[in-house]
Amino acid sequence: MSSRRVVVVDDHDMFRAGVRSEIGASVDIVGEGSDVDTAVKAIVGTEPDVVLLDVHLPGGGGTEVMKQVHQRHPDVKFLALSVSDAAEDVIGVIRAGARGYVTKNISGTELIDAINRVADGDAVFSPRLAGFVLDAFSGAIDIASVDEDLDRLSQREREVLRLIARGYAYKEVARELFISVKTVETHVSSVLRKLQLSNRHELTRWATDRRLV
Repeated sequence: MSSRRVVVVDDHDMFRAGVRSEIGASVDIVGEGSDVDTAVKAIVGTEPDVVLLDVHLPGGGGTEVMKQVHQRHPDVKFLALSVSDAAEDVIGVIRAGARGYVTKNISGTELIDAINRVADGDAVFSPRLAGFVLDAFSGAIDIASVDEDLDRLSQREREVLRLIARGYAYKEVARELFISVKTVETHVSSVLRKLQLSNRHELTRWATDRRLV
């Protein structure tokens, strides 16, 4: 079997270098991208077997990359490789056309196996994430309402929402996101207003019900 041709898309140079070092001997890395524009250019220019795609990218995110590429090359296969294990991220990229979704704690051997399986037409998910997809199709998660509500929030507000729902104090959120406590308070107030919630307890319940935590 010839070596799979792979494009690696991630906005962190060090992470792309790490992936290249980890799997470069087993697959043929033919291109890289760090944002939507460079990713689309690399993919269209090389037509790889599989694209390793980060979900959160400058310029519109992983879903925008898939949308632009599939307009020209509908057969290119995408495998999401992300630090996020949030339900809306998983469902969002699968709906956009990804063939699988694995988290960045995956081993090099597992990642090579996932690439080969996606290239062969299989769907590949980290075990916990497969449950989100099944729940979405069974109706246990109301994906339409999740998308609609989350669309009202900025990316930063979503990050604050998730940390608050996980029980972080405002100071811990500020430290985690490198922003001031005052800014955290502003974001929380905005999230509560947009989602029509009264306090952080309701916010936590809202996020937990939608598998965002």
